[in-house]
Amino acid sequence: MLEILYQDDYIIAINKPSGLLVHKSFYARDAKVFAIQELRNQIGGQHVYPIHRLDRKTSGVLLFALDTAVLKIMNDRFASREVEKKYLAILRGWSHQELTIDYDLTNDDGVVQNAITYFHRLQSVEIELEFNKQPTSRYCLVEAIPETGRMHQLRKHFKHIFHPILGSRPHGCNKQNKLWLEHFELKGMMLHAHQLIFNHPITNEQLILNAKINEEFSRVGTILNLDLSTYE
Repeated sequence: MLEILYQDDYIIAINKPSGLLVHKSFYARDAKVFAIQELRNQIGGQHVYPIHRLDRKTSGVLLFALDTAVLKIMNDRFASREVEKKYLAILRGWSHQELTIDYDLTNDDGVVQNAITYFHRLQSVEIELEFNKQPTSRYCLVEAIPETGRMHQLRKHFKHIFHPILGSRPHGCNKQNKLWLEHFELKGMMLHAHQLIFNHPITNEQLILNAKINEEFSRVGTILNLDLSTYE
């Protein structure tokens, strides 16, 4: 059963599990279960319309409209950047303390699109894990706020600055992912949409929706001695 974070007559939000597709996709034809159908079944067959997207491996706040009029309102607000999305990510290495990444990305149709991500580092750790002939490995926890919404934007942007998201494939570090698979059986990706801030489409009241991190994210935090108590 999906965790419902908010629900009224117009919108509904869930904490999407990692590994669950929002809807059918050409790129994941093996999938049989989707957030849209699962949520529809859970609320008695009512139609739901995804307002935005999360990657299959990304967990966290996912917002749906309950009718097409609300869908249009919220689509316009996302397009005009009136909605703030906040993500937690565990990166390889110690990133800048804060940085705005302004780096264009090319979509699947070959179109170059402006893409902007702001992030700040929350915690830095170093553990005894040999990698590339070094006796220790460094990681950091960051909060990322994308100003634009391009496909795989955060994955690509963090790879661009040489601090890929742990567990990201294909936009990550294959050697690091293999290391974590062998040592810790990590198969997930350490990216979680922990907060969504927006004004309600009908009442205009500000809503702040928070999604707790999943067990896998918490487990990796324990391995790295990160303090994730605020997000659990």
